[in-house]
Amino acid sequence: MKHYTYKTVNTCSQMIDFDLEDNTVRNISFYGGCNGNLKAISKLVDGWTVEKIEEYLLGNTCGRRPTSCADQLAIAVRQALEGKLEAV
Repeated sequence: MKHYTYKTVNTCSQMIDFDLEDNTVRNISFYGGCNGNLKAISKLVDGWTVEKIEEYLLGNTCGRRPTSCADQLAIAVRQALEGKLEAV
């Protein structure tokens, strides 16, 4: 299992931490943003594959922003899986 930290872009949350083992995402934590909603998302998608997270969350927007914290999670886990995000 590898641990990753992703710096978000254009969202209220500043960072997302998560673990990735093979294709399964676990232990998701958002820093900043809508605390209750982001805790709920983290619990709901814990144990999902990268593809399932993308299927449900990729492309979600927040207000007038072109992205959201959920969208940023989908982007982050894909980058981690493809080796474009360094493990910490």
